[in-house]
Amino acid sequence: MKTKNTKAPIYQEILSIEGMSCASCVGRIEKQLKNIEHVENAEVNLATEQATVYSSQPLDVAQLNKAVERAGYKVTETKPIELSIEGMSCASCVGRVEKSLAKVAGVQQATVNLATERAWIKGDAQIQTSDLIEAVKKAGYEAKLVEQDQSDRQDKKASEQNQLKRDLGLSALLSLPVFILAMGSHMIPAFHMWVVNNLGTQQSWLIQFVLTTLVLLFPGQRFYQKGVPALLRFAPDMNSLVAIGTVAAYGFSLIATFIPQALPEGTVHVYYEAAAMIVSLILLGRYFEAKAKGRTSGAIQHLVGMQAKTARVHQDGKVIEVPVEDVTAQMIVEIRPGERVPIDGEVVDGHSYIDESMITGEPVPVKKQAGDQVVGGTINQNGTVNIRATAIGEDSVLAQIIRMVEQAQGSKLPIQALVDKVTLWFVPAVMFLSALTFIVWLIFGPDPALTFGLINAVAVLIVACPCAMGLATPTSIMVGTGRGAELGVLFRKGEALQMLQDVSVVAVDKTGTLTEGKPTLTDFQVQKGFEKEQVLRVVASVEAKSEHPIALAIVQAAEQQNIQLLPITDFEAMTGLGIQANVAGQVIHIGADRYMQQLGLDVAPFAQDALRLGQEGKTPLYVSIDQQLAAIIAVADPIKETTHAAIAALHQLGLKVAMITGDNRHTAQAIATKLNIDQVVAEVLPEGKVDAIRQLQEQYGRVAFVGDGINDAPALAQSDVGLAIGTGTDVAIEAAEVVLMSGSLQGVPTAIALSKATISNIKQNLAWAFIYNIALIPIAAGVLYPAFGILLSPIFAAGAMALSSIFVLGNALRLKYFKV
Repeated sequence: MKTKNTKAPIYQEILSIEGMSCASCVGRIEKQLKNIEHVENAEVNLATEQATVYSSQPLDVAQLNKAVERAGYKVTETKPIELSIEGMSCASCVGRVEKSLAKVAGVQQATVNLATERAWIKGDAQIQTSDLIEAVKKAGYEAKLVEQDQSDRQDKKASEQNQLKRDLGLSALLSLPVFILAMGSHMIPAFHMWVVNNLGTQQSWLIQFVLTTLVLLFPGQRFYQKGVPALLRFAPDMNSLVAIGTVAAYGFSLIATFIPQALPEGTVHVYYEAAAMIVSLILLGRYFEAKAKGRTSGAIQHLVGMQAKTARVHQDGKVIEVPVEDVTAQMIVEIRPGERVPIDGEVVDGHSYIDESMITGEPVPVKKQAGDQVVGGTINQNGTVNIRATAIGEDSVLAQIIRMVEQAQGSKLPIQALVDKVTLWFVPAVMFLSALTFIVWLIFGPDPALTFGLINAVAVLIVACPCAMGLATPTSIMVGTGRGAELGVLFRKGEALQMLQDVSVVAVDKTGTLTEGKPTLTDFQVQKGFEKEQVLRVVASVEAKSEHPIALAIVQAAEQQNIQLLPITDFEAMTGLGIQANVAGQVIHIGADRYMQQLGLDVAPFAQDALRLGQEGKTPLYVSIDQQLAAIIAVADPIKETTHAAIAALHQLGLKVAMITGDNRHTAQAIATKLNIDQVVAEVLPEGKVDAIRQLQEQYGRVAFVGDGINDAPALAQSDVGLAIGTGTDVAIEAAEVVLMSGSLQGVPTAIALSKATISNIKQNLAWAFIYNIALIPIAAGVLYPAFGILLSPIFAAGAMALSSIFVLGNALRLKYFKV
């Protein structure tokens, strides 16, 4: 027996628990938690679905999770904390912020994205946001909760861009005369003579000194404000490289201008133009970078812009216009032709066509009438409709989409892991190489060795560009996932972008995926001794209690013939087999042939009919009344118009297509033959779909599974990438990594092609960023000088560095124009 510590508990863990339904659930969980060593008390709250565990010592959260699982329940993840980070300039900044956040107690995972300037933190429920913000501050950056920052984020970005534009303009204005005086004298002998005769060399240097000082003090101060503190923390970043490089060039020029006797003979030169132009060129790169970053998040801004600002609501017999945030559930909202639907709701009156392309990617407007669902942000075409508000604010479809796209854009792909490791040590490595360059030139270089050493060391500092490495992956993810949203493909997790391009097989469910999911009754044959109408009456009476699409088809057929349904008792559904019930004293069984065989009934009398129906792509069901085979029913579910083209597109991508269904083998094979499907797994129960996917994974490798996201949740979870067929209004499908908003299989080849294009884009960006640095750092250090007499001026180094980031961003933006 465990002895309890008498010391008062000082530690506390809060767990969110899923699956509790009554007080006995509470008791079971509390018992399991209290059995853990050092746990002093455990209080489980059924209403809040949370457990609070008290202890005298720190607890292992994984151990607590296992205890809850032993009790038969599941601990749900706490909602990630999202922070907006200010002050990051390169990939090494990302690594430092992640490292600082990871050290905060309770943090399990911290992901920082340079392109979105966001941090996502997952961990225990007791993590204090203030601790996270303080950790970011210690790393040298500013942070705040995204919820607090959301309202003024765009204004702030615009303000930063304007500030960059002003600084760039001032820097260019001051740097240009310096550049002309210095480089003009070097390159044009006549201009050099004019300067010497009219201004004098010393006077020219003084003018350059004044103008360069102004550049460094005002437009260039941002590099010192961020770079110097980072150096003092032994955590140098890109700003530190610029700060050291410009100060080295400026400092050497100061000595040459005011105390030239301190320098060896033949080394008295000034490099004011290098310091001034480096600032100007890097500001130019940052300005273009800021503009391009704004365009990468264009998809989110576009979605946010689709949210209506006002709504017309019915109140006290009048229609009044109110801000959309004042609309509450169940209010009746009027939408006129040409207006944007302000909230999610259900049509209660009127009919119209609504353009849902912003949700589904499908350009054809959809007819809406009483009972149909409409989505906020879509556009009403030609009729006035009244809708009852059902989902508002954060619960709306548009809000869910925005949230999903933001989360996908903020995620980090496996391909980024290597980049993160490299960039964390990149800036210190560059500083070491710069120092080594200076020493080697000073010892082995020709006269003036000091000048050569300084210039080449500065060039190494400036040319190295971790900015491009840091932006290579996240910018492509941002643009790719944003373009996906525009095409009706929502990547719930950014990792799906990388995994999807590697799949070998696309496995699909049949009903609602390949087919419309709206079956109709096509055949109804009864055995001798049974009356057709009476059999249909009892079958429809039983099926009326089922929610299966096939059941609905049978009930609708009975209603069309004005057949009155009978009361039933003892209704029971056998998953994957069929249903049974008692109707007017008769025991009715309805199901597949395997269900009849399980009941001991011989289906041979209908063998020829079943074969024919299966070959026609229809699903045969059998009916028994009081243990006698009574009838065979055939239900057909029409294939979606887009299915043929979608499967052809998947084959063109070099993929195999497999169909996994619980349907009759003959029916499944008939549909597979029509659609040119490569492999069929039929007559499987829901759990059998998981085994089927495992077998495909063993046979072919990575498998993507396409289902409806509800019945197919286990299969979606088992597959390497789960794609859920959405309907425009049901997008929060937790088991899937990708949601296809159009409800069409055509979204699958679109998603895979977009995945391949995005990963290819990322690889191009990374290749450019790494090759650029591998090639230019040695050139900047002067390796070509002994053989070819070539040196890389710090000014050209700064221009190349700016160009590198612009190239990466420009390449990522090409994904905005992706077409299938």
